[in-house]
Amino acid sequence: MRTIDLSPLYRSFIGFDRLASMIDAASQNGSQTTYPPYNIELLGEDKYRITMAIAGFSKDDVTIEVLDNSLTISGKKPEEAQDDTKREFLHKGISERSFERKFHLGDHVNVAAAELEHGLLNIDLVREIPEEKKPRQIEIGRTLLENKQ
Repeated sequence: MRTIDLSPLYRSFIGFDRLASMIDAASQNGSQTTYPPYNIELLGEDKYRITMAIAGFSKDDVTIEVLDNSLTISGKKPEEAQDDTKREFLHKGISERSFERKFHLGDHVNVAAAELEHGLLNIDLVREIPEEKKPRQIEIGRTLLENKQ
């Protein structure tokens, strides 16, 4: 794997230390397994959907957690009851292993809903920019700050 020298960025950008941590986190995502398969859809200007194929998992087996712009989806299969009948497979193509998948969310992206139906987990995401972060027009010739003495 190649290493990237970010030192030119640090010379011209001040206060962007978070950029390095984001790039580091993104490079660590490369080591994730490909299970379970997933899609990321753009539903609208600020609406997204992650769809994961998790056949064999119930909603009690899956945990969805958001912490510091990081979405973690994990699934843990309960141990099968030890009974006298052992399952014998001629072909086993449906994986029943536990998983953990992480996604890094952009600023102001929130999880709106999650639904598990027909073996597909759908997680809807919405970018909600607060009013104070949205662009605003400044009238020329108007004093914004008043000097009180």
